[in-house]
Formats: sequence, C-alpha cells, structure tokens
Amino acid sequence: MTDPPRYRIRRRPAHDFLTVRGLAHHLTRWGDPAARDPVVLLHGWADTADTFQFLVDELERDWPLAAFDWRGFGRSEWSPAGYWFPDYFADLDAMLDVLCPDAGARLVGHSMGGNIALLYAGIRPERVRRVVSLEGFGLPRGRPGDAPGRYRDWLQQLRAPPPFGEYRDFEDLVHVLLRRSPRLPPERADFIARSWAAQTPEGRARIVADPAHKLLNPYSYRRDEAEACWRQVVAPAMLVLAGQSEFLPRLGEDGSEASFRANIPGVRIECVEGAGHMLHHEQPASVARIVEGFLLEE
Repeated sequence: MTDPPRYRIRRRPAHDFLTVRGLAHHLTRWGDPAARDPVVLLHGWADTADTFQFLVDELERDWPLAAFDWRGFGRSEWSPAGYWFPDYFADLDAMLDVLCPDAGARLVGHSMGGNIALLYAGIRPERVRRVVSLEGFGLPRGRPGDAPGRYRDWLQQLRAPPPFGEYRDFEDLVHVLLRRSPRLPPERADFIARSWAAQTPEGRARIVADPAHKLLNPYSYRRDEAEACWRQVVAPAMLVLAGQSEFLPRLGEDGSEASFRANIPGVRIECVEGAGHMLHHEQPASVARIVEGFLLEE
C-alpha cells in the first residue's frame, strides 16, 4: 500500500509542559515562545492542541499562540479522579495565570474548547478580552425525565468503562478519518492520525486519551445554566459555524441565530461553507481569515 502524503508544516511549534492543578499539561506554542500574552487556542473533545497547526499555518501574521492538551487528552496527564466539566474552567483559569498574567486573554476554542471559552468568558468576564467559538454552541437541552436511565447507564459503565479506539495501523486510522470527513485532504488526515494516536509495540495505532473520558456524564446538560453564563459575557464574541455542521441541527430553535443573539451579547456570527464540525481541519484558510480579522479589530 502507498503511504499517505505527509503534511508540510510552515510554522514550527515549540513544545513544553506546564503543571497546573497537580497535572502536567502538554503545551504547544507558535511565534515568540516568551510572549506573555499569546492568543490561547482550546481544542475540542478527543482532539489535541497539535491539530491547530493547519489554522496556524494559514494566518498571515506571526501571532504568538499557545495551545494545551486538556487533562487526559494528547500528551497531558490523566486525572485519577475522573473528569468533570467544571475542572476545565479551573484548568483554564490556572493556565491563564501563567500565559496571560498581565492582560485579559484572547481565547479561540473549537467544539468543547469553544464551549469552555464562551462559558469562561461569562464566568470570569474580567479575564477575557476577546473570544471566538468555532462550532462551540452547547448541547441539546437535557430532560429531567431522562435522569433515572442516565444514572443507570452511568453505573453500568463504571463496571466496564468503554475503551478509546485502537486501529490496525496509522493507515487504517487515516482511512477512518477520511470517511468521517470526506473534505479532509489525505495529508491533513495523516497529520491528525499521528497527533491523536501512538504506535503500540504490535504496530497498532492507539488513541492517546484516557478511556475515562468516554464514561457517560451522569448529569443531563443544563442549557439554561449555559445561557445564563453566556449572558454575562462582556468581551467581543464571535461564533463561527460550519455550513455542513453535523451537530447544529440537533439544537432546533436553540441553534438559531436569534437564540444565539438573545443569549450572547453583541455576538458576531460567521459561517464557513464547505466544512463540517471539524471546520478548522477541513477549511483552515477560511477559518484563519475570519479569526484573524476579528483579532485585528482590537
């Protein structure tokens, strides 16, 4: 079989580790590694900081940028106590004490990272001066009546936690990524595969994430609480949606522009056509143009 083409990096990253809240977090930086006010990039669930590379390579300016792997993902340490969503707010809060100690932070997050960024901007409005959420718009409203079954499923999963994926080899994982995202060029799929997985002694490709992340959250999603946080955002905010988003339609009316504008003060809404949920992987040039234009408005 022919090996897939390799992605050619244009802006070389630097790698480091920072320990916050007792866990070592893998940190990736572009531009001046000593900059005290980098733009902070927050990846989504099961992704890693590394795959912001495509977006970084499309930026016109040599911005100082910092991205870290969330606890239990990529090269960051796993949490022996499990994973609860508020921990991400606390991890980000502590990370900003190191990365942006002198000024409000500029946050750009994708999916879970975008949700964290928008919520944090309302929880700690004094710590954020600009926020961009790429396909981070919350989840469908939870229903109280689902609670008994949800708790039962969670208890069952504790007995037999679901594993993260393992693939025959990296080429197999690349093929899976291309099936999921048919707009993804093979060289980017190969880069993502090698960012998400490590080779086992048997030559297989195993996703480098703590399987505990796959445990069902026993609590239903509380959208009313998320919207209450969004309404406290004071920083300029931008929501970037994908024209072929797989998740936005699931929100119904909660996914309408009217709903977002009613809950996120002054939000700007942009759409990237020719992209699904992983828009920064599929259309990084379009996303870079939109994000960079927003950052330059300061």
